[in-house]
Amino acid sequence: MHLVMVSDAAGGGKSLLPALEFLDHTMASVALSAEGLLAAAEADVILVDATRDLAAGSQACRIAAAADVERPVVVVIADSGLAALKASWGFDDWLLPQAQPAEVETRLRLVAERARAQRPGRAASIGELSIDEDTYAVRLRGRPLDLTFREFELLKYLATHPGRVFTRSQLLAEVWGYDYYGGTRTVDVHIRRLRAKLGAEYEALIGTVRGVGYKLDPPSLSGEDGHHG
Repeated sequence: MHLVMVSDAAGGGKSLLPALEFLDHTMASVALSAEGLLAAAEADVILVDATRDLAAGSQACRIAAAADVERPVVVVIADSGLAALKASWGFDDWLLPQAQPAEVETRLRLVAERARAQRPGRAASIGELSIDEDTYAVRLRGRPLDLTFREFELLKYLATHPGRVFTRSQLLAEVWGYDYYGGTRTVDVHIRRLRAKLGAEYEALIGTVRGVGYKLDPPSLSGEDGHHG
C-alpha cells in the first residue's frame, strides 16, 4: 500500500506514526497545504497530521473532500484533540500516534477496502491493454485473455500503478490479502502465468526489478522493447 503523510512535522510520517516502521508500506510526505494534499492523490491512503494543529488538519480534510480526491483520508490525532474531531471534516478514519502496528495495519486495510468497494467500476486502458473492472474482462489488442480471478486482480493492481515497483510481499498483501498465509513464491507463479497468457510479444509488459519485485512496464505496451528476468 502506498501512503502519503500530509504533515509539516520534521522526520516524516514514520516519526509521527512509529508503528509504520514495522509495516511493509511505501511512504511519502507532502506539506500540510492545499497543494500538498492535491499532490497526494496517487496514494492508496492519505494520512493527515492533526497532532499539532487541529485547524490545519481540519482544513486539509475539507480540501480533500472539496477537491474530490478519491482516496481515503485517515487523521492522525493526539488524545487531547479527540474531542474536537467532527464528521464534518470529511475524514474516513482516525489513528492515535501511539497506535500499535496491528491496529494501524487493520485500520489502513479496512479503510482502503471500503474505498475500493465504494469507487465506481471503471474500464482501465493502457496502450493496447484494456481492463474492465465491472465485467472482469481483459483484452490485449482486442483479443480476450482467459484469466483466473487472482490473475485478473494481480494484473489490475499492477496496471493501476504503471511503472511503480512492488515487492512480492506488497503484492501478496494487496492482491491476496493479509489473511493469506502462503509464501511469496505464489506471486512468482502467478506472474509467470500472466506472462504466458500475454504471449511472447507482450510478456515484457510485466517487468522484473531484480532484488525488488515486479512492475507493469508501460513502454512495452506502445511497441518499445521491454525486458524482464
